[in-house]
Amino acid sequence: MPILINNITKRYSGAHTNALNHVSLSCDVGVFGLLGPNGAGKTTLMRILATLITPTSGSATIQGFSVLEQPQKIRPIIGYVPQEYTLYPSLTAREFLHYMGTLSGLQKPYAQIEQVIDQVGLAQAANQRLKSFSGGMKQRVVIAQALLHNPPVLLVDEPTAGLDPAERVRFRNLLSELGRERTVLLSTHIVE
Repeated sequence: MPILINNITKRYSGAHTNALNHVSLSCDVGVFGLLGPNGAGKTTLMRILATLITPTSGSATIQGFSVLEQPQKIRPIIGYVPQEYTLYPSLTAREFLHYMGTLSGLQKPYAQIEQVIDQVGLAQAANQRLKSFSGGMKQRVVIAQALLHNPPVLLVDEPTAGLDPAERVRFRNLLSELGRERTVLLSTHIVE
């Protein structure tokens, strides 16, 4: 099973209640959604799976690797799209992806960059500065960055927050397409 979560609990220090309380689930290849209101713990779970924070108790594995004991094995096999992100506005989309590919350790990321640019539908805008991009286009760049190393698991936290309805439909279609060959775990508070 690509993602297996067993009784994950998370309590932040000083908190009176748990952010997560004995959450268990499993995800195979396909698109899976975490639906809940803001503050329900979706981002906390995503951050645990991305090995950015540790749970208070419980266990989780991605592709058989433990998020607690083997985070260095998990990071190369996941793509993570955080709820909040920072882009470099003076870079073009292509330059940003090259920079991120280099940081990720890709030796010659040129072919991968062109592939993900096409995959997310940014071919026409790849040489434009990120400061000129709409919210939906910026989100596409972040997803492209998460796909650069062709991960089998994609974690996408609130990808359509702040997007107009037409762009939400485009994202739903893109994520559905990506879920045909990998596991996509998506969190959202938007029911439609």
